Amino acid sequence: MTARHILLLPGDGIGPEVVAQAKRILAWAGSHAGAEFTFSEALIGGAAYDETGNPLPAKTLALAKAADAILLGAVGGPKWEGLDYGVRPERGLLAIRKELDLFANLRPAMCFEALADASSLKPEVIAGLDILIVRELTGDIYFGEPRGVTIEGNHRVGRNTMIYADWEVTRIARVALDLARARNSAVCSVDKANVLEATEMWREEVQKLRDAEYSDITLSHMYVDNAAMQLVRNPKQFDVMLTGNMFGDILSDCAAMLTGSLGMLPSASLGETDPKTNQRPALYEPVHGSAPDIAGQDIANPIAAILSAGMMLRYSFNMDREAALVDRAIADVLAAGKRTADIMQPGSTQLGTQAMGDAILEALTTLSNQQKVA
Repeated sequence: MTARHILLLPGDGIGPEVVAQAKRILAWAGSHAGAEFTFSEALIGGAAYDETGNPLPAKTLALAKAADAILLGAVGGPKWEGLDYGVRPERGLLAIRKELDLFANLRPAMCFEALADASSLKPEVIAGLDILIVRELTGDIYFGEPRGVTIEGNHRVGRNTMIYADWEVTRIARVALDLARARNSAVCSVDKANVLEATEMWREEVQKLRDAEYSDITLSHMYVDNAAMQLVRNPKQFDVMLTGNMFGDILSDCAAMLTGSLGMLPSASLGETDPKTNQRPALYEPVHGSAPDIAGQDIANPIAAILSAGMMLRYSFNMDREAALVDRAIADVLAAGKRTADIMQPGSTQLGTQAMGDAILEALTTLSNQQKVA
């Protein structure tokens, strides 16, 4: 395999701790597959602002554009909440998504068998859950113009614009429909077409694409308020959920908590594939936030970051075998009763961040040796 370069953006709070463990897993996978992975590290978010006055320094952006894949930890925290909106840590994350045109956000919500009791829902409702939410990431109300706060008459008026072009809808719908073909061939597109013209157009364009090119995929449509209710009522009815930026932001966090902890869920943000190199810009990050209250205490759960590294192996480097080993290793560690504080259960053994990384590496080695014997 050609040498691949991975940019690490640890960010703020617990980001550096969980990224460190994910890096160990990536290094193991590269060695196992005979691949050459190189790593560099750069600043983003609050850490970048503190050093440069910019949550996404030009140096970081240049390194990101040159990397084969990016692993990010987390950004933000109370320390920076008083900053001007334009330089808050979260603006660095939004900016890198926009600059790299990372339009497709993939957020799986899976329930490991050993954690079926950890959800706030009944185990029979959540056991075996495997949803993939495909969220459009570079359009919608987060980026639409006009925006801002103005004075109109004697009042302050806040304004944000929900806007999509047909081509934006088509390209994210194509991602969801393609992914569904490798799963259970079902997509539920979420909108608010009964009251929002922008999402009425969304629904029409998704249906048009499905009818023209994906007749093998079952496509349904659902209003976002009903989708939120159905996620907690009967989540296993969904396979791939497709939606816009704002609705996807909300629904993916709702789905995340179905599994019992935000510390368990990864994500991938993908751009367009370059037809010349067959490479696509890609950023991988855990769904959880920066959790500054527990930063530096070796108690953060690194599993979401490690699963994000597994997604990198699968989507950026076509290392499906190693990605599957990562998933199995985590399942084996959890089945053995090993837990971090956020998913601790009676009778389990509590591990810190570093120790959980150690346990997953040990499980990977065991699985690899078993394969060699077989």
